[in-house]
This record gives sequence, C-alpha cells and structure tokens, in this order.
Amino acid sequence: MVLAMGKTLVEKILSDKSDKDAMAGDIVIAKVDVAFVQDGTGPLAVRQFDEAGFAKVANPDKTILFLDHAAPSPNKQLSNDHMLLRQFSKNTRVQLSEVGEGVCHQIVAENYAVPGDVVVGADSHTVTAGAFAAVATGMGSTDIAVAMALGKTWFRVPGTFKIVVNGSFKKGVYPKDLILHLIGMIGADGATYKALEFGGDTIDAMPISGRLTIANMAVEAGAKMGLFASDETTKAYLVSQRRGGSYRPIVPDPDAIYERTIEINAGTIEPTVSKPHTVDNIALTRELANIEVQQVFMGTCTNGRLSDLAVAASVLEGKTRSSDTRLLVAPASKKVLSDAIAAGYIQVLLDAGAAIMPPGCAACVGVHQGILGDGEVCLSTANRNFKGRMGNPNSYIYLASPATAAATAITGRITDPREVV
Repeated sequence: MVLAMGKTLVEKILSDKSDKDAMAGDIVIAKVDVAFVQDGTGPLAVRQFDEAGFAKVANPDKTILFLDHAAPSPNKQLSNDHMLLRQFSKNTRVQLSEVGEGVCHQIVAENYAVPGDVVVGADSHTVTAGAFAAVATGMGSTDIAVAMALGKTWFRVPGTFKIVVNGSFKKGVYPKDLILHLIGMIGADGATYKALEFGGDTIDAMPISGRLTIANMAVEAGAKMGLFASDETTKAYLVSQRRGGSYRPIVPDPDAIYERTIEINAGTIEPTVSKPHTVDNIALTRELANIEVQQVFMGTCTNGRLSDLAVAASVLEGKTRSSDTRLLVAPASKKVLSDAIAAGYIQVLLDAGAAIMPPGCAACVGVHQGILGDGEVCLSTANRNFKGRMGNPNSYIYLASPATAAATAITGRITDPREVV
C-alpha cells in the first residue's frame, strides 16, 4: 500500500490495519489485534455476544477476560458475574485473567500490546496501551462483543493534537504531574475524540512506566487515544518481558498534519493535584497544605507499577504514616507485587503502616477495599475524582503522583513531596 502524504501515528497505524490510505475524518474498518473486557463490562459483552448468535471468537489467544475491578468479589451478584466470565472462557477458549493477577491495563502492557497494534477494550482506560505506539481505545460492551467475534471494528480516524514536551523535571515532579498539568491546560473535554501524540526530548527520555501513566489519562481530556512513537525504550521493555521479537519502530512522518500543537517546558512543572470533583480542577500541591486527608490510596492502572512503588518507598523509608491517615497500596499486577517484594519496597511500605491489597483495581472504582465515609478525603494515585467515584458521593477525592501520595500519608495533609524527601 502506498501512502499519499505524511501521517500522524494514528493515521499510519489505522492505514496499515485497514489497508486504506487513512486520514483524519475517514471511516475505516480495521483489524483488531487485542480485545478485552473486565468484570464490570464483561458480563454485558458476553450476553450481547450470545444474543447476536456468535459462536466463535476470531482470535482467542488475544481476547482476554479480566477479573480485576471487584476481585476478590465483595458480593454474590459480582461472584455470579465472575462465574459467567469463567464459563465463557471455557466455552470459547479465550484467555481468563483470574482474581489476583492484576489490572487489565497493566497486564495488557506486560503481556499483549506491541507497536502497531489495534487494541480495544470495554474500559475507557484501554488508552493506556498507546504507550507502545498502538491505537488503543475503549468501546462499549456491544462493540467489543462484535470485535471479539469478527476480529475487526470501525473507526472514524481522529484528528491529532501534538504534545511536545522538552526539558527536565524538577525534583519531586513525575509524569503524573505532567499529565495533570496538561489536562488542566486544555480541560476535561479539550481533546474530545482527538488523538494526543506525545513527543519531545522529555518524552524520549521517559521510561515506559511514565509513558503508560500519561497514555492512561489521555481519556481524561476527552481524547480517543494517547500515543507515543516506539523507540529503543519500547524495545528494551518488550525484551524485558520476553517479547522483543514483536518490536518495530513506528514514528510519525515529519510532514504529518496536526490540528493543534501544544508545547510544554517540563522544567516549569511543579507537583500538581487535581481537586474534587473534576480532573481538570488542578492546583499546585503546595497550595493545598491545609487539606487534611483520611485515606491515601496508591495503585491503579495509572500508578500501580514497580517504579511507582519504588518512588513511594523512597519517600516512606524510615517514616510512618500519620495516625489519622490510612494508607492503602494495591500493586497493579502479580508481577509488580512479586518484583516489589524482591526489591524490598513492600517491606518498607508495611513498616510505614500501609495495608497491602491484592493486585487489582481495589478502591479505585468504589465497590470494595477502601470505600470512603461521609465527608472523608482521599488522596489517590488514580485517574478519576468525580463525585461518588470511590463509592460515596459525600466524600472528596484528590489525584496526585505516588511521591505526593507518600508524603501526604506521612503528614496527614496534602504535602509537596519535596517537603519530606
């Protein structure tokens, strides 16, 4: 296939997967490489699959059912949903990720997504896999049922905003602060149905863990996708996961056309927090020092990786949490937990007074393992803070980096990590 003109990452990948010279605004039917559901969205997808009369899944090896959002199950209704997904796995031979294996987006990163893939999931944070130069996006359960059965789906190719980040982070500043800063700049609906394409020397130097954090939260600005070019950092990560053979370089063309370019100087960013009840309601961490916090929750698909636990352990080592503040930690996967134990991070967190949860979503979605009481404040490393997100509409959720979360656990109030390191 000959491509007519310069393309963004999303145009390049969807051209390849649709065998069409795809440009922003075009409608394409693209091959799906990875499709998945989780235990909140999966039961509906399975029922829609059955009602549509489908009998087989197009690619069982790359179709995954994740038991992660309510795992272990907190009630009989969710236990029955888990039973439904387990039976569907047996019937169709698709992959089942059991209770305790971890969060869907982390396991897709560890085991499935590769450069050039189209990844679709019945979960809005499927965008996380865009860190690998993949077109990755969330869809409704019915759309995912069709994608599982047919191995393809349709897209309107999104226009792209180019996010160029140059410079070095100051001490105490992390990729989470960058993405919160960006969302504060453009707004929670500032990139609706756009692709965010990240580049610049800050991004080039950023490890995969940081890229995953940023891609994960692209949807919080309304974006359909968040993508990074694949490079030697991508390759090294895939090699570390014993998937190096699946690497290929994918970069945007130098003459690609972007709807908007946003330039950010990483050196100007400070530790940042999202205040209730929207992600774009940001403030500098140092401006919120009077906010008392009853619960700190560290983990999720945004910041539950090994590097996140390493940062938290570096802040907490030799210190203990405030007696007025609970500290909950949920590693994003079993591998993360195992590696964190081996590295000594879990012991540091335990010594600091943390409660370690099973790998999974834990308190993030508000069904178990950390639901807040009336009027309580939680500082979380998650990606959403709308009213009721953590199970109680009469509570308050602030979002921040693992470093800020660890510092806050020590003092019992929102704290700039530079104050305690």
